[in-house]
Amino acid sequence: MTSTTGLLVVSHVKRFGQSLKALQKHECLKSLYVHLNVPPTRVPVPSYGRLISQLYIESNQHLPKKDFNILVGTLKNRGTFDKLHLKPVDYIFSDGQHEVCEQLRQQLNVQQPIVYLFNEDINDLEEFQQLEPEERIRVYNNVVLGGTFDRIHLGHKIFLSQAVIRASTRLVVGVTTSKLTKSKTLHELILPVEKRIEEVQSFLTEIDPTLQYEVVPIDDPFGPTKSDPNMDMIVVSEETLRGGEKVNELRQQNKLNKLEIFCIELVESSDKSGPKESKVSSSNTRIDLLGTRLRKPDPKTLPPLPHIIGLTGGIASGKSKMAQRLQGMGALVMDCDKIAHEIYEPDQVCYNKIIEEFGTDILNDDRRINRAKLGPIVFADANKLEKLNNIVWPELMVEVNRRINELRKGPNCPKVLVLEAAVLLKAGWDKEVHEVWSMIIPPEEAVRRIVERNGLSEEEARRRIASQPSNSEMVSRSHVVFSSQWDSDFTLKQAEKAWKILMDDLVHITTSSNL
Repeated sequence: MTSTTGLLVVSHVKRFGQSLKALQKHECLKSLYVHLNVPPTRVPVPSYGRLISQLYIESNQHLPKKDFNILVGTLKNRGTFDKLHLKPVDYIFSDGQHEVCEQLRQQLNVQQPIVYLFNEDINDLEEFQQLEPEERIRVYNNVVLGGTFDRIHLGHKIFLSQAVIRASTRLVVGVTTSKLTKSKTLHELILPVEKRIEEVQSFLTEIDPTLQYEVVPIDDPFGPTKSDPNMDMIVVSEETLRGGEKVNELRQQNKLNKLEIFCIELVESSDKSGPKESKVSSSNTRIDLLGTRLRKPDPKTLPPLPHIIGLTGGIASGKSKMAQRLQGMGALVMDCDKIAHEIYEPDQVCYNKIIEEFGTDILNDDRRINRAKLGPIVFADANKLEKLNNIVWPELMVEVNRRINELRKGPNCPKVLVLEAAVLLKAGWDKEVHEVWSMIIPPEEAVRRIVERNGLSEEEARRRIASQPSNSEMVSRSHVVFSSQWDSDFTLKQAEKAWKILMDDLVHITTSSNL
């Protein structure tokens, strides 16, 4: 099904919800622009600010999966589309028989006939002009705002649109770098700042190309506001209002003009399930990403069956419990740590090499390797840990591949095999699996669990965490990510989501291989 882009002409606001419901049947519609067909009376564009926020919220209720953008540039230019930078529009929809529709069809070079959702020609937009004090609808030359802007969502669009309608010349947007995002929920899943800047710039240019945009990375909470003399207004949310006041305190210290502060209300989230925040936020978006495919697996030369998932994660991240969940759903699990125990046994190749390198002080009375003695030695010395890994990892993968090949030859080859391995990425075993699924938890939570579960000191716990790949590295090399930092029921839902996606994919893979 080919994705299409539409433009909805809105004149009858009271029927907006019905218009959106009528568009639900157009399943191929991926993006929707909205043109507010305002009457010719000249009123300040910010007069429509509250209406714009209301329409965004209503669109999210009826068309939550559509890319929905309200065009502000056409409000400023009174219906002129010449300067807009839109994706090619395939369809024009209208909530009534409005004269402007045919004009728009010609301006945008739309080949398809106009789709009239209703027959009446009613315009009630004037009723929805914002009746507020003059300072709330004033326009300023230079406006500024800042944020993380991770994966542009409903709240961002309202926030940015309120700034755009109040700017006549220039809009400066500060986008926080990783230095300012470490405290955010699942910050490892936040997109690179370059990608976030690109998305903000694209959105702004689409809704209003008439402004001069400066979308810049910021490493501190104040960004350019602390030094730029050519700023007039700052747009903040209810939770960042104090930050706006601090900006003015700093500007006064630097002998710069005080900025007008425009504060917008937070948008309440309709989905408060699990650990989500009550407001629409990027944190909620990232929570929704858990258990989904962050990226498609690259084609591998491995046999299609069993489909091998490399399950990894740091110490105390909950990967063994996740392996149990996946086993309960039908996967066969191979625990590399248990297999490693076997190749540590006396007379194994690996055993002899370890004794040769580390001596007999690491042995029990029965001549078996005491991992509790070996652990502190290698975790306290990176060189010794590397030597141990260079002994164990190759032998371990030889044994794992031998067992997988035996399964392939047998009559009951599993459809899915989960290879549970903490060292999967460091050992380079991601080349040996079809895809990587990882478990992450905040480092402080990992320390707490290690101290409580393993009886180690906090210092030793931190040393062990430092010896493994960071959460960010795991995320960057994983196809699916889970987090067990909340309750077990929510972790189970992540697993169920990932398993369903995998089963749907394997149906297509199996079907394709049989053609």
